[in-house]
Amino acid sequence: MHKTSTSLTGAHLGMLLWALIVGASFPAVGLLSEGLPPLLLTAMRFAIAALAMLPFARHAGEFVPHKAGLLLYAALGLCQAGFFGIMFWAAHRVSALSMSALFVSMPLLAYGIGRLIGVEAKAGGLLAILALGAMGALALALAQTGGDMAQLQFGWAEGFFFIGCVASALYPVLSKWGLSRGMLSANPVIRTFWSLATGGIIIALAGFASEPVAQMGRMQLSDILLVAYLGIFSSGVTFLLMQRGTGVLTPGAVTAYSYLVPFVSMLVLFVVRPDLIGWHWLPGSVLVLLAIALLLRRGEGKKFQTIEVAMAGGKAKG
Repeated sequence: MHKTSTSLTGAHLGMLLWALIVGASFPAVGLLSEGLPPLLLTAMRFAIAALAMLPFARHAGEFVPHKAGLLLYAALGLCQAGFFGIMFWAAHRVSALSMSALFVSMPLLAYGIGRLIGVEAKAGGLLAILALGAMGALALALAQTGGDMAQLQFGWAEGFFFIGCVASALYPVLSKWGLSRGMLSANPVIRTFWSLATGGIIIALAGFASEPVAQMGRMQLSDILLVAYLGIFSSGVTFLLMQRGTGVLTPGAVTAYSYLVPFVSMLVLFVVRPDLIGWHWLPGSVLVLLAIALLLRRGEGKKFQTIEVAMAGGKAKG
């Protein structure tokens, strides 16, 4: 009982930390020198993160996966590579508001796909929370543009970015599916390492094929240190927290914490630019915080429900 309670609470707290790290990392990316190849930089981040995880993964249990598990890790890596690759491609073709509007669909996609393959139970309450969080995150994105709805456009480029959102939603769904069938390691550190390793290889191949490798020689010491920080924390730690959360929570609940990311980025923006603080940020902030509070409350309810079932089972045995 205590272990179940602790693991569920720990998973939610871990995902809160995930949102804080990811939200605070977005402004840091803007500190990199201009003109550096984004795919190769991402591959470098993944490589650093995988190397940081390697000594822990090797001593965490059965390190080398079976053939089926390796194929699934490759699929997980492809999901991440697909999302990051399409995101960088879309950055200069899709408006920030359109990208935000499409990205908020990711938790809803994770819930829907999870339902289709049997790793997500029917939960109207969770679906309502996801819809509430999506409205809040979209309101924050709209506040950042000053309410300019003209930036909200949908075309073939936006459709391509939506495919990237589907790939990102598939990551926790496939992880949960592989765990439920014993295809992936029960240890989140091992799952994190192989996801990063396979994803890094796929992104590197795409970068070598489409980007000027020589531009990586323009990296300064500050760029290398920043990429190392992003690799260890923004990639390594966040992947670990997500895999840890996936082992306990459903894909929809895990991805719901992505709604907190724009809220955290907003707070970082206010620290740097306090002149941008205004009431127009309030509606989205309230909706996002309410959605996360309801998600945590729902998690507490599930925890106590689990404890009651365990107690009833113990009495029945007695």
